[in-house]
Amino acid sequence: MTLRKLISPARLAAVFGVAAAVILWHSPLFGAEAPVIIAPPTIDNPKAAGPAQTVVLAGGCFWGVQGVFEHVRGVQKVLAGYAGGDKSTANYETVSSGGTGHAESVKITFDPAAISYGQILQIAFSVVHDPTQLNRQWPDVGTQYRSAIFYADEGQKHIAESYIAQLNQAHAFAAPIVTRLEPLKGFYAAEDYHQDYLIHNPTQPYIAIYDLPKIENFRRTFPELYSGRPVLANN
Repeated sequence: MTLRKLISPARLAAVFGVAAAVILWHSPLFGAEAPVIIAPPTIDNPKAAGPAQTVVLAGGCFWGVQGVFEHVRGVQKVLAGYAGGDKSTANYETVSSGGTGHAESVKITFDPAAISYGQILQIAFSVVHDPTQLNRQWPDVGTQYRSAIFYADEGQKHIAESYIAQLNQAHAFAAPIVTRLEPLKGFYAAEDYHQDYLIHNPTQPYIAIYDLPKIENFRRTFPELYSGRPVLANN
């Protein structure tokens, strides 16, 4: 069950209003968790020119995860979608039941000369979500909101495994990381109305409370990687 389902956006909007959304945009501590300053991975792919690469991640509601990565320099496209289950159940209403095996996920396409796979994981752990929360992210509860890395090959798996071990050994978080490493069996794009949702709905209360602060946290924590011109899934 999620805050998005408990209270309609229209009713919440009437309560909070546009002014509240503007205030929340400037408050990195409201709603979203504070950023965690963590070291980059010691094992990573070197930045090098080559074909675009992809990574599929899950870390709670895909609205905010997509919104943050659309502001990352070197990222070319971010799609919201579903991973972990079958194609036949890859739709929002069914995934929201929590019984499909899917997680709300994003597929990130990036330039390997501009940003590395390990840097993307660093951003995900630091400012996008709390990797110590099991099968939930704040008000959103269920396996569809789990923290997960869907690795495409053994190289991605090794980097992710090593990085999680590195962060746990350093006690970078107050609790152990529970992020699941799962082989990528398929990624299915979400419905059109979910794509670029944060960009198109900045005053929607859920976005204002939980997601806009993540972008502000990212801008402050990784200024060299922040882009004020987000790439859009639907150009």
